[in-house]
Amino acid sequence: MKKTITLPLVTAILFLMVSCASNPYGSTNRMHKKQIKELSKELKLLPPPAPGTAAMLKYADNWVGTTNFNLRRPNLVIIHHTAQDSVGQTLKTFTLERTQVSAHYLIGRHGEVYHMLNDLYRAWHGGSGQWGSNTDINSASIGIELDNNGFEEFSPVQIASLLELLEDLKTKYKIPAANFIGHSDIAPTRKNDPNRTFPWKLLAKEGYGLWYDEPIIGIERSIDDSSISPQIATPELNMVMSDSAKATTPTAPAPVLLDVSPAVALKIIGYDVTDLPAAIKAFKLHFIQTEVDSILTDYDLEVLNNLYKKYL
Repeated sequence: MKKTITLPLVTAILFLMVSCASNPYGSTNRMHKKQIKELSKELKLLPPPAPGTAAMLKYADNWVGTTNFNLRRPNLVIIHHTAQDSVGQTLKTFTLERTQVSAHYLIGRHGEVYHMLNDLYRAWHGGSGQWGSNTDINSASIGIELDNNGFEEFSPVQIASLLELLEDLKTKYKIPAANFIGHSDIAPTRKNDPNRTFPWKLLAKEGYGLWYDEPIIGIERSIDDSSISPQIATPELNMVMSDSAKATTPTAPAPVLLDVSPAVALKIIGYDVTDLPAAIKAFKLHFIQTEVDSILTDYDLEVLNNLYKKYL
């Protein structure tokens, strides 16, 4: 007896073939869906798995499921640069299991946006890091990668797409303005992204991140001015300043005094100050950008003194 192939079956096969041919990521998309299915099974287990044997001994006889719950929402946005040569290279990196890295969004140089993971899932973009008291950044954040090799400027259309995306995320999840930060902010000893050309001031003006008041009281400088004498009044700063930087002259202006020590100010903003020089460098990468080093000049101290109060 011959088997007959129905028209709907032929149509389905052709559709599948066309879909696979038109999308080079068809196979990894299927893996993505499979993993979502497995995670969904885990969420549906009733009663939920016990956290451990010891806790099981104290459980009541009857499991009681609350009627009041929803999905957790992200409360941080972490911005990265890819440090790779193209969108294609990054897409490959994020679709190979062995790399163990991912992000929720990737934005290309021409403004194209790839939404690679549901916002409510935990992407692997932050790695080891800390912001304030939060030491599990991936569990609380959305990761956005910008196609950039780490040295070039970010294109206007790329930043325009980023701003549109940030507006959507901020509205959808009610993310505070102070919680839009960079990878280097959460991992100052390991990371330097996004690079020093990233327009943090523009983002802050639009409500994504905080910025200091300009002009800084009592100090005006040009973009290339490096003649401002450093502050040497605090023990923390003495650890990170060179001997030559500590030299002053009789005509030098009075040193800038912070309301709190630099370490305390940086910690209030959110930086991990376990490695103070690294925290200072990360702060300068974000807010100073012209001189990214671990020395705080008078201008930097004015910025820091003005800024930490906004995070209180």
